Amino acid sequence: MHINANTVIFNRTILLVPYGKHHVKKYHTWMQNEEILELTASLPLSIEEEYHMQQTWLNDNDKCTFIILSKELFDQTHDEIKSMIGDVNLFLNDSDDIHCGELEIMIAEVTARRKGYGLETLYTFLRYGKFKFHLFNKLFFLAAIEILHITRFIVKIGLKNLPSIALFTKKFQFQTIETSEVFQEVTMERRVDDEFIKLLQMKTPDYKIDSYDKLNIDRTV
Repeated sequence: MHINANTVIFNRTILLVPYGKHHVKKYHTWMQNEEILELTASLPLSIEEEYHMQQTWLNDNDKCTFIILSKELFDQTHDEIKSMIGDVNLFLNDSDDIHCGELEIMIAEVTARRKGYGLETLYTFLRYGKFKFHLFNKLFFLAAIEILHITRFIVKIGLKNLPSIALFTKKFQFQTIETSEVFQEVTMERRVDDEFIKLLQMKTPDYKIDSYDKLNIDRTV
């Protein structure tokens, strides 16, 4: 989506930045890892195909993505590539339910796992949709609860990805609605209610949003 192309979101331990061409090479190395491919149910792509996919993330109105940076690493290095630890995505691809958003999150760097980055990223990403663009245009729904007018979130997780299943079940109260033995994945959902919105507000006290240009870093490929 173009509307988040100049957006950076800050929180206590992470930054979310738009997926740009300069991120593709590192992202491509992640997606050559067999474990990550299995956990994300993805197929390996060539580097050329990866650059093409980056452009679809930028241009398609049914996708919203951010690269996750470790704030600690970024504060130390001021280098986006060295600070990259994963990505978070939202798909609006259910033609039968235009108010349903499918979430995906990947913490690709092994050293960044089990440190709370995934949980904080989800709280931050969901809050971004609820607050950022409500002021921009109440009729132009974009990223999550109030902006895309999302009333139901779903996730599809590989049956072997027990940490992710536990994360969505325990922290966000997602409930299983379908298990596919054929695709070896479970589909879970969380309907939006007042309790869910209050949870996002409570869990993101350090949330801040700003212009990506203000980071003032080298983004050459």
